[in-house]
Amino acid sequence: MHTIEPFYSWRKHYIASDDFRSPFFGRIYSEFEFTNAVYNYYIHPQWDEFGSETLYLKILYACYEKKFVIIELIGEWNDTLYNDIMYLRREVIDHLITNEIDKFILIGENVFNFHSSDDSYYEDWFNNIEQGWIFALNFQYHVIEEFINAGINNYMNFNAEDTLIWRKLKPNKIFEIIQRTFFNKISNI
Repeated sequence: MHTIEPFYSWRKHYIASDDFRSPFFGRIYSEFEFTNAVYNYYIHPQWDEFGSETLYLKILYACYEKKFVIIELIGEWNDTLYNDIMYLRREVIDHLITNEIDKFILIGENVFNFHSSDDSYYEDWFNNIEQGWIFALNFQYHVIEEFINAGINNYMNFNAEDTLIWRKLKPNKIFEIIQRTFFNKISNI
């Protein structure tokens, strides 16, 4: 796991540690000192910790004009033992909502497992972004199944049918594709 780096090709467009509205503003990273781990497996030092013992993230891009953020995740999303959603909400999401972000794209291809608790933090998150949405992009199928079994699909949209080759696109293009997909699903209901 230590070789899996957060996606870095958009750094010319956005760096969370340089963004005064980011919860990671001013954070300094090491390229060589591995301190964070998911269980016994060290992860790359560029991932951001936010209080969880098993889940880490990187804000890849934030657009305050269009009110969206793209967040890449790594690890095990464990609400049962570690209440990861509480830490994610309190330390990252609430900060972004305060800065008028209401559309969240969560990239989860490096989220290896999900263990649910209750859905109250997800419901509250969803209710706090009235005009916005939460979209889980490229999560592994078994993780999506766990989200659905826990009822998280009431608050978060998924692309369960196929994956989006997002690394070849610019952040605004990804946002446009998801916005179009999301609204097409809503209008077909």
